[in-house]
This record gives sequence, C-alpha cells and structure tokens, in this order.
Amino acid sequence: MRISELARAAGVGISTVRFYERRGLVLPSARSHGGYRHYDQEALRRLKFIRRAARLGFTLTEVEQLLTASVEPDVGDVVSVKVAEIEQRMRDLERVRLALLDVAENGVRAQCPVVAALSD
Repeated sequence: MRISELARAAGVGISTVRFYERRGLVLPSARSHGGYRHYDQEALRRLKFIRRAARLGFTLTEVEQLLTASVEPDVGDVVSVKVAEIEQRMRDLERVRLALLDVAENGVRAQCPVVAALSD
C-alpha cells in the first residue's frame, strides 16, 4: 500500500508516517520504479502499535526500546520504569477521583479538594 493508504488505515497523517519513518520505526517494504514508497501489513501493525503506545503514555524512545525488544528480548529496565510510572499515575488519579466524588457529594469548601489532591 502507498503512504496515503497506510496513513488512512492507521488514522494518522502522511507527515506522521514520514516522521516515524525518519526515526526508523516504520519502514517501507519496497519502492516503485517511480520512487513511491510501498508498505506492507507489518508497517501498518507497527504504526498502530506506536499510536496505541503513545496514547498510553509511552514516549517515542520507550516505543523504540519496546520495538527493539521484540527482536532482542531484554526490556527489564524499560518495563520496570514504566510500571513504576503507571502505578504513580494510578495513585494520583485515584486521589483526584476521590476528590471529585467529595466535591460532587459535599460541594466546594474553602479549599477545593481537587486542588488539594493535585497539590500533594
């Protein structure tokens, strides 16, 4: 498939595909005689993985490490650090959730519980 078809199938812009290509994350499987890039299903799978990982909070560097790990399976440090970040984010989100429930139930007082939860 051409770059425009790949971009459409993955729900991204052509410039995004080119950016990931420059980073070496998504590569064309071939080029036509006219120089058009052609991508296979593996490129589409990788592009969807990159986008999904980004939505989950992975940086592009971490995505690169994970994609490398799919070939060289030593991801201990990357995974451990990401798990710690996710657990911290979950604790923060739980504090905010409880503060929002408090506001919904009791209204805002002198100091908003949401502001207090985010200030800690």
